[in-house]
Amino acid sequence: MVEWTEFERTTIQDIFSKMNYDVVGQQSLARCLVVYPWTQRYFGNFGNLYNAAAIMGNPMVAAHGRVVLHGLDKAVKNMDNIKAAYAELSVLHSEKLHVDPDNFRLLGDCLTVVVAAQLGAAFTPEVQANAISRPIRTYFTRWLIRTNLYDLTRTISYDLARPH
Repeated sequence: MVEWTEFERTTIQDIFSKMNYDVVGQQSLARCLVVYPWTQRYFGNFGNLYNAAAIMGNPMVAAHGRVVLHGLDKAVKNMDNIKAAYAELSVLHSEKLHVDPDNFRLLGDCLTVVVAAQLGAAFTPEVQANAISRPIRTYFTRWLIRTNLYDLTRTISYDLARPH
C-alpha cells in the first residue's frame, strides 16, 4: 500500500477537482497519439488519425480521453487501495488489449504537459512531483507488477542498453 502525505492527498484532490475532464482528457490522449504515433495502433477503430488536426478533432479520441481521466479519478477516490480499484482495468489492458505498459508512461508525460498548461504558475515543481508524477508512477508500477511485465520490461531495457 502506498503511503500518501497530507500534502500529496490535498494537492492531488485539488488538481483533480479543478480539472476539466473533457479538455484535459482529450488534449492528453491526442498529444500522446501525435507525439508518439506508434500508440495509435491501439485505436484502429477510431477512424481518421492521419495527422495532428484529425487527431485533435476526432470525437472518439475526445471521448476516450475523458474515460482515461475518469479512470485516474478512480485512483484519486481510492488512494488507499489503488491496486484493488484498478484490478479489473489492469486485466483488460494487459490480457485482452495487450497494451505495452510503456505507453502508459508516455500518456502520463502528456498528461503532465497538459495539466501544467492548464495550471500555469500554480504548477510548481513541488506540485508536479507530489500530485502528478508520483501518482502516475504508482499506478503504472502497480499495473506492471500486476501483469508480471515489470521484470520483463526491465530485462528488455537492460538488454537494449547493453553493448553487444
